[in-house]
Amino acid sequence: MPNNVTNILAQFQDAAENPGAYARAWKDKNQKDIVGFFCSYVPEEILLAADVLPFRIFGGSQQVLLADAHLQAYSCSLVRGALEEALAGRLNFMRGTVFPHTCDSIMRLSDMWRINLGFDFHIDLVLPVKLNQTNARVYLVEIIRKFKQDLEKALRLEITDDQLRSSIQTINRIRKLLSDVYELKLQEPMILSGSEVNALIKGSMIMDRYEALEMLETLLKRLRSRDAGKGTTGKRLLLAGGLCSMPDIFDLVEKSGGVIVADDFCTGARYASGQVNLQDDLLSAIADRYAERIVCPAKHSGCFSRGDHVLRLAKEKQVDGVIFLYLKFCDPHAFDYPYMKELLTQAGIPSMLFEIEDQLPSEGQFKTRCEAFLEML
Repeated sequence: MPNNVTNILAQFQDAAENPGAYARAWKDKNQKDIVGFFCSYVPEEILLAADVLPFRIFGGSQQVLLADAHLQAYSCSLVRGALEEALAGRLNFMRGTVFPHTCDSIMRLSDMWRINLGFDFHIDLVLPVKLNQTNARVYLVEIIRKFKQDLEKALRLEITDDQLRSSIQTINRIRKLLSDVYELKLQEPMILSGSEVNALIKGSMIMDRYEALEMLETLLKRLRSRDAGKGTTGKRLLLAGGLCSMPDIFDLVEKSGGVIVADDFCTGARYASGQVNLQDDLLSAIADRYAERIVCPAKHSGCFSRGDHVLRLAKEKQVDGVIFLYLKFCDPHAFDYPYMKELLTQAGIPSMLFEIEDQLPSEGQFKTRCEAFLEML
């Protein structure tokens, strides 16, 4: 097990950049099942309690050759890349897949996945969209209970309360450590790069959770005891939007003169937010976290909740500007953008929108726009 900052970061970066290779090696070593999932609304605690490796599917950077025969041209790169990976056999280490009820594209991908691919099982997790009502909370608990039952049936096992309690404690601790990383970077922005923080988050969604926990514990101790080096230089930025699998974005922002001090990504700070409070009904406790966390654009908890959250983050972290990064053809994020931009403008906080795919159309194009935005600040 690596025990210094450089080696630990390298382990997370390798898993984040080569998730399939990590998963295959893990399966060969442990002889256990791997279950894929698409969204941070899937309860990892229940998957981990079933003694499988929960594996977040990010799509792929390979050229899309097979998936386009099944998809409209306006499907986002996450959907196209994930289906390409599966059709090409690059996800055949998985036993099954869990599809959350999120955007239209992911729900239609679920249908295509079930029809065209031969995984052992396929579970649709139809969570409520409107989370700020009492009846939605009751429904949410029942859906999570049904998910546990569906998983037990698919894997032919029983998940005990002791197993679930243990897995909740593990995932809680991982989220707390990742939140501590964000807090440390806020205090000392140069202690880790944006790409390194992104690798820690993504790696934590892919790697053996017990190994990831141990490495994160060691990493935090090492980071807190070392000199951060140079002081903060550049404009303090908040990144927000639908970023899933593009680590080069962070490097480009920082090379342009920005310092990333916060984000609002489902593969970022939102993943690490909130704890499951242990209580008698553990499934209700899991539901409580999902009902109370900051929503993504595919969920609803008030007309302006997401915008209010981004504005609050921008003020708390004292950022100079906000960069919105949206996947091309991502309607939920696009619908939210106009009012979020207006809220920031009214508060005197500049923002910029950049639409991206899994491969940047031009590194120079993004860097030029980013430099121009930072100069304006």
